Amino acid sequence: MSASPVTAENRHESLDVLRGIAILGILVMNIPFFFLPMQAQQYLPADPLFTGASIDVWFYSHVFFEMKFITIFSALFGAGIILMVGEEPGASRKVHFSRMRWLLLIGLIHAYVLWYGDILVSYAIFGMIAVYFRQMSVGKLLFWGFFWIAIAGLLFFAALGAMALIPEDMSGTDVGIVPTPEAYQEVVAAYQAGGLERLGINAFGALMGQIMGAGLFGGRIIGVMFLGMALYKLGFLTAKWGIGRYALVAIIALPAGLAASWWGGQHMIAAEFDFREFWVHSVVNYWSSLATALGYAALVMIICKLPFLKLVRYPFGAMGRMAFTNYLSHSLILVFLSIGGIGLGWFGEVSRVQMVQIVLVIWVGQLVFSTLWLQVFRFGPLEWVWRSLTYGKLQPFLKPRA
Repeated sequence: MSASPVTAENRHESLDVLRGIAILGILVMNIPFFFLPMQAQQYLPADPLFTGASIDVWFYSHVFFEMKFITIFSALFGAGIILMVGEEPGASRKVHFSRMRWLLLIGLIHAYVLWYGDILVSYAIFGMIAVYFRQMSVGKLLFWGFFWIAIAGLLFFAALGAMALIPEDMSGTDVGIVPTPEAYQEVVAAYQAGGLERLGINAFGALMGQIMGAGLFGGRIIGVMFLGMALYKLGFLTAKWGIGRYALVAIIALPAGLAASWWGGQHMIAAEFDFREFWVHSVVNYWSSLATALGYAALVMIICKLPFLKLVRYPFGAMGRMAFTNYLSHSLILVFLSIGGIGLGWFGEVSRVQMVQIVLVIWVGQLVFSTLWLQVFRFGPLEWVWRSLTYGKLQPFLKPRA
């Protein structure tokens, strides 16, 4: 394998900072899946703690976070393929495929042992496909990116829209969308006890998630990767545009995206979270999240172009350079907090307000840890393991002394 790891000299600070912010935002949307049964994600009132301030937390999370930061992260994954492999026709893809194979294995372990909501498996699979299209022009990448996003959007609409066709004389429990209180508590008890029953529930969730990831959301994932490649080639993600152009993008994209998500969230609250209305805010947000993510990215690029903010953005860049470690450590921390037997067993007992408090603690801890760690080491601990496996030999770990 002739290619070598991306070094500090040829990194783009803007990519690291944006990736770090994306990892922080992703945690906001992932944490409910660690403390609540899957059924409480498709029918929010199934959670007995979903009242008052918890509804407000859901609303603002939906408007400002849901699908926005995972979109940014997927785009950065696409950009990273070009950064590592290059655009030359004869460029070797051996390192990339080795990297993706190890990512697939790590993702499978993560999904079936720790948390069913894993995204690494999908990234590994679609990363092996996307690399073949990295040489396409910006125009073609944008066209095919939106094409696959639209195809996945139609499938998404069809899947959720089917719930709106359920007759009103049938309850959500009748069709398996709304769990009975007894079924809900059985899942809570299994997670609080830990052990094989919890692993079985998690494994089923992982399998369903991977089928959905490949079928229902596959087009979205690879489509956004294509968009990320295009934005990288345009210089958008590497802070090569002027501040005025970034500001114009943010001014147009953010109000449009956030207003649409705001309307969708308000509609869901007004409908009292009727499962037949679930498709409305979900489909609206499916599209509006693209605009919001673009606007967020533009704001981050502006921050990266202002020299006096260098110290402010450094911890976020460190967070981004250790994104793999930080993403997987989210699962380790939250599994310890939520699962009984191996941890504290808080599953089913944490409100969404308390989840926000946990998120803030993790944010601060990881920003500080990432900053301090990279003062001594070249890579995050799991980044180092992944790189060493990819290249088939131990990579340098400690930074050279000045």
